[in-house]
Amino acid sequence: MTSTTPTAIPAPDRTARDELGRLVAASWGAAPAEHAGRSGRWLVAVDGSEGSLRAAAMAARLIASEVRAEVDLVHVHPWLVKEAAEAELARRGWHAAAAARALMDEAGIAWRLHVRMGEAAEEIVALAQELGSRGIAIGSHGLTATESLFLGSVAYKVVHLGKVPVLIVR
Repeated sequence: MTSTTPTAIPAPDRTARDELGRLVAASWGAAPAEHAGRSGRWLVAVDGSEGSLRAAAMAARLIASEVRAEVDLVHVHPWLVKEAAEAELARRGWHAAAAARALMDEAGIAWRLHVRMGEAAEEIVALAQELGSRGIAIGSHGLTATESLFLGSVAYKVVHLGKVPVLIVR
């Protein structure tokens, strides 16, 4: 899949809603249901930060030599109320992943983008399991041990919750 202009957001291929009818997930370039759980692709967590872009670049280098190289990008946004989720979730995720999408396009690597709402580590690990990902690449914000203790670290939680290899890029 290729990206479009930065201001244009294509309609997602798939969406999901919670029991309240709130939009909680959107995907572009999503694989058909019969391919779910058999991806074998890297899942790269993106949040628009330099750390997540470095993780995307590392994943691109790891898979660049593969025939038909593909990657899944995921952006997880904290909880929003129903109206905000409807208006903002897809847009925020699309824009947060813009640099990673461009990097993959430049490297000739096909991508799918998954935007989810919720607790980042839990959603990343759950999506990796759903997709049958071979591993998760995630950037580190370089928190000290004390900062991680008080603030938490998504990368740290992913390492402990994940059932696939996790590549943390600083």
